[in-house]
Amino acid sequence: MENYYEKENGCLTVFMPKEIDHHQANLLRMETDLLIDAYHVRRLVFDFSKTEFMDSSGIGVIIGRCRNLGYQGGEVSAQNLNERIQKIFLVSGLQKIIKIV
Repeated sequence: MENYYEKENGCLTVFMPKEIDHHQANLLRMETDLLIDAYHVRRLVFDFSKTEFMDSSGIGVIIGRCRNLGYQGGEVSAQNLNERIQKIFLVSGLQKIIKIV
């Protein structure tokens, strides 16, 4: 499965896949980091409009990008969370470190 990204005015939007497991998380991590470095991204948006499942490795991807962009003065946000993903954010504490739009 191919991941989909959009870049506009220093903002990178990552359209999260339907299922985020260990394998998919590794691909997301590598591709997102490459794009952040290549395009000097200052704002990162995770779009969960199609996501139905995310395990702890997906949470790790988000936390790692928050940490990396935080060191560079950037910001990370999430949008289009369904009930299941909102619950994952709540239980894991992600809503405390990432802005939800």
